[in-house]
Amino acid sequence: MSGHGQEQNERAPLRPAVFLDRDGTINEQMGYINHLSRFHLLPKVGEAIRLLNRHGLPVVVVTNQSGLARGYFPAALLDAVHAEMVRLLALDGARIDGLYVCPHHPEAKEERYRLACSCRKPRTGLLEQAARDMGLDLARSYMVGDRWSDLRCGSAAGATSLLVLTGYGRGDLCYIGPNQAVQPAHVAEDLASAVQWILEQERQRGALAQ
Repeated sequence: MSGHGQEQNERAPLRPAVFLDRDGTINEQMGYINHLSRFHLLPKVGEAIRLLNRHGLPVVVVTNQSGLARGYFPAALLDAVHAEMVRLLALDGARIDGLYVCPHHPEAKEERYRLACSCRKPRTGLLEQAARDMGLDLARSYMVGDRWSDLRCGSAAGATSLLVLTGYGRGDLCYIGPNQAVQPAHVAEDLASAVQWILEQERQRGALAQ
């Protein structure tokens, strides 16, 4: 597991956060992003994340990247992709507050990545690590993704899970979702719509930053 987030003052109260899957939620679902030219933000993503920033909700990206474990691309490319994500978001006045990556897979080409870890979604290790690092309240947080593995991860961590219909979302809703015990609290057309729903929940709680 790798990640980074804002340092948390030990005495500060725990905060809710918005956890975002990467591929299919933030950027176009292209299979493995094995070249920088394949990374493209989805429409309105920068605007949506900027809105969360404005309202004081930490934004944390949590992503499985088994392509690294399978040897499809090097760690340097993954770093470059994430640097490009940060750069493109900044052009829209948006930022992420944390980034946590699972590079593992039980059938990894490289031995250092070959394990059944606790951080590969739908397991909850990435969210739990972010919560420890950043002082987050998982029970008041949100998990947004385009796969049922994202929803199961969020639910298992105690967060409110949302499905977006970008990426694999529409197909998962039709063909995977009906047989699942875990169901999304909300189904959104895209991240921008998901953020509007989240902000409405926070308004009802009286929890939005002024």
